[in-house]
Amino acid sequence: MNSRLAQLSGRTPGRLRLLLGFLATVALFLFAVQLLGTATEAVAPLVARVFARNVVGDGAALGLSWLAAYVLANGSVVATLSVSLFTAGVVSTQQLFLMVAGSRLGGAAVVVLVGALDYFQKDRLSVQEAVSLGTLTFVLTHSIFLPATVLGYVALPLLDASGFGAGTATAIEFRALSTFDPLTEAVTTAIGPGLSVLLAVALVFGSLSLFDRLLARVDEAALQRHLFAHFRHTWVSFFAGLLITGVATSVAFSLGVVVPLYNRGYVDRDELVPYILGANVGTFFDTVLVAVVLESVTGLVVVLELVAVATLLTLLAMVAYDQYRRVVTALDTRLATDRRVFAAFLFALLVVPLAFLVVPLLLR
Repeated sequence: MNSRLAQLSGRTPGRLRLLLGFLATVALFLFAVQLLGTATEAVAPLVARVFARNVVGDGAALGLSWLAAYVLANGSVVATLSVSLFTAGVVSTQQLFLMVAGSRLGGAAVVVLVGALDYFQKDRLSVQEAVSLGTLTFVLTHSIFLPATVLGYVALPLLDASGFGAGTATAIEFRALSTFDPLTEAVTTAIGPGLSVLLAVALVFGSLSLFDRLLARVDEAALQRHLFAHFRHTWVSFFAGLLITGVATSVAFSLGVVVPLYNRGYVDRDELVPYILGANVGTFFDTVLVAVVLESVTGLVVVLELVAVATLLTLLAMVAYDQYRRVVTALDTRLATDRRVFAAFLFALLVVPLAFLVVPLLLR
């Protein structure tokens, strides 16, 4: 009894530090979003001119965000910046939709990165084996978000008809974070709007990375015993991916923590398919939060439209799960066993978004 009480009392300070760290990280994230909004508004005229000169058409906006998600290995940061640019009037409703969609199409890059790092930890793995979960994530993400992007983009005129898609960021009142305003304005004035944008992006990136570090304290073995052991139940796996990613606001955590378990055979591919589908829906929570914090009704509606279309397609895939799983796993198996197909797949992942961005510039 005494040993049990001592064990619990020993855990309490650790849990308290974890809670305080979580609250501090959330505060840093919210401050970063507010600073990004303030700085982007100040630098909007310059950014608008640069954007108009180098991003020709809606497709180029899609390619830009898709490639940016690769470079940053973080789709959430790209989506956050996209909403901020829209709030400042730099991008249109259509471009915002495509940029948020692009952040998801390139968001699986972080899973490939984690797999590549795991390659150096486990000598018996080939590079192709180490990044296999990233490949599977790309296949699943694109199977949902490519059609979701097309359907959502076609449906955008309905937002115009309803008054939400006029291309400007209709304001809503959300003054709970107004205490940050004097500080964000002071920072923007002191170092200038350009540096403030860079600082804000760095703080968003840093806060998400800090959150990942906090979550990394979770015992992987305990997760495997108590959570991943239940992944053979399709809907349990789906809702686990949805909730873990929604709460963590981080695909880097929810999928990154699975990479070493998957590479070592603790979880198999069929169990992870619904988990990844759920994670791809849950990852939008922070983007919705950013739209609310930046007080943009239109931005919020645009993001929610993509969420709604993607969720509908995901649920259809879950309802027809056996057929869907057979198709995606057959493609994933081909990628894992045929090096030429694998190389062509990686080549397409780079060339397609680059073409969206560069071809309109060349044809202008």
